[in-house]
Amino acid sequence: METGYNIQDVRADFPILAREVHGKPLVYLDNGATTQKPLCVLDAMRDEYLNVNANVHRGVHYLSVQATELHEQARETVRRFINARSVSEIVFTRGTTEGLNLVASTFGDEFLKPGDEVIVSTMEHHSNIVPWQLQAHKRGIKLRVIPMTDGGVLDLEAYKGLFNEKTRMVSVMHVSNVLGTVNPVKQMIAIAHEHDVPVMVDGAQSTPHFAIDVQDLDCDFFVFSGHKMYGPTGIGVLYGKESWLEKLPPYQGGGEMIEHVSFEKTTFERPPLKFEAGTPDYVATHGLAKAIEYMEHLGLDNIERHERELTRYALSQLRDIPGMHIYGHAADLLSDGQANDMQGDAVISFNVGDIHHMDMGTLLDQLGIAVRTGHHCAQPLMDRLGVLGTVRASFALYNTREEVDVLVAGIRRVSQMF
Repeated sequence: METGYNIQDVRADFPILAREVHGKPLVYLDNGATTQKPLCVLDAMRDEYLNVNANVHRGVHYLSVQATELHEQARETVRRFINARSVSEIVFTRGTTEGLNLVASTFGDEFLKPGDEVIVSTMEHHSNIVPWQLQAHKRGIKLRVIPMTDGGVLDLEAYKGLFNEKTRMVSVMHVSNVLGTVNPVKQMIAIAHEHDVPVMVDGAQSTPHFAIDVQDLDCDFFVFSGHKMYGPTGIGVLYGKESWLEKLPPYQGGGEMIEHVSFEKTTFERPPLKFEAGTPDYVATHGLAKAIEYMEHLGLDNIERHERELTRYALSQLRDIPGMHIYGHAADLLSDGQANDMQGDAVISFNVGDIHHMDMGTLLDQLGIAVRTGHHCAQPLMDRLGVLGTVRASFALYNTREEVDVLVAGIRRVSQMF
């Protein structure tokens, strides 16, 4: 399979992939939950702790200045990576979940009142449902839900019908963490903007797999996590159009985000610092930048092509297993193999016959195969699918066809035990 890079050289950058589990070679197919980290990321973070470590901003001594430069260079790396207009639009968070909560909370403080409505979709992760439900409890707003077809695709005509004079926000995921469906967010954003409604996009499952251009999408907010794209845990990004970030109040209070404090009044910094209270994880921001540079070195187009081909190959092999039920992937299952913009993306969720998903996952683990089981923090979607949970295999830039073959053979072996 042509990848555009040497897959064995890439795998050598991730030593954990060479280990054994239960006496079997590890086949790591849980990348939708978190990806492994290349040596360049780990080495950069270790080097900073050993040689540069000092708190960032305001410090005048050498180490603080150096650490600050690395931290702000990371912000510029992120800006370039998603093609934001300005580093002022890049807010560092602890991850996608905090970014979603930050916007839901501050937008709610400033703009939501009883009776207002927020549009989400059937396939959302709990991180893009629960924060809005908290706002509903606090402020008496209502959630409107975009329905989904049996093929795992959002119903755009129904989406258009959800807008009314009470609609204040659309918050949707770019790629389903269960189905792999790539939602047509650019089109959805354009529809929302016709109603003067801003849109937040959950990019946790898209940024690891293909190039993102927030200016082309024209989204108002975009959030993602470092640990799902070969970076460290505990670091994420909120992109917000500068005009929106200026309007939102601070999320937390403390150091870093203030301009001047007295007991009578506090004035705040401009974005992004307005939303970054306290000491940031400046070592993790450096690690995130190195992960982005690693992906850019391999080429986002090469990564996308490799993972799409791997997903199609896996689907073609899995479909031949008796009792196999694959959820979503309507576009991938076309007989002529043609692709379209909503083609499944690096994620396959399935069940086999009456085998419980946790039994399948536990037995695959005994064969060295790491997959995710359960509801994947998407219980409303599970309800729509009529299941309690699924088995999920999710791919990354370092996975191979040989690993897919091991997965398929493992599923067949487990199936024969029931």
